[in-house]
Amino acid sequence: MLTQVLLFAGTLLLALNLVLTYGALRRLREHDRLLNPEQGAAMNGVGETVAEFTATTTDGPALTRSGLGSGTLAGFFTPGCEPCREKLPEFVRVAAVHSAGRDGVLAVVVGDPESAAADVRLLEPVARVVVASRGDEILTAFGVQAFPSICTLGDHSRIVALGLAASEPTLTGGSR
Repeated sequence: MLTQVLLFAGTLLLALNLVLTYGALRRLREHDRLLNPEQGAAMNGVGETVAEFTATTTDGPALTRSGLGSGTLAGFFTPGCEPCREKLPEFVRVAAVHSAGRDGVLAVVVGDPESAAADVRLLEPVARVVVASRGDEILTAFGVQAFPSICTLGDHSRIVALGLAASEPTLTGGSR
C-alpha cells in the first residue's frame, strides 16, 4: 500500500514538473520573441501574404504587390539606424547576385528624400527602390514594425523566409 501511495505521489510530482517546465518554456519563447525582433516580430511572419499596396519607385514606375514575383528579396531600412548601417552592405552584396536581377529585389528606405539619398544611391544599382514615410501603405502591407526588416517572397506574395541568410547564394535579419 505504501509503495502505491509513493508511486502515485511521484507520478503527480512528475506531472506537475512537466506542466511547470512547459509554462516556463512558453514564457522564455515569448521573451525571446520580444527581445529579438529580427526573428519575426519586425514584420509579417513566414506564411503570411503581403497586402495590396501601390508605391512609386525612385525611377518613376508605380509598383504594386502584383509586380513582386516569387523569389523577390525585400529589405526595409531607415537612415540613422545602426543595425540598418550594419545590414545594408550585406543586403547590397546579396542583391547584386540575386538570381532575378534588379527586378527581383525591392528596397524601401524610410525617411525624407534628403536623409535617404545616400542609401538610395547605394541601392539603386541592385534594387527597385522606394522612399517611404512611416505609416506608408507599403510598410503596412508587409507589416513592418522595426528596422531593418528583410524577407523573401514566394508564390502569391507569401513570405517564405525572414532575414537575409535564406537569400544568400552560398547559404540555403533590429532596431525599433
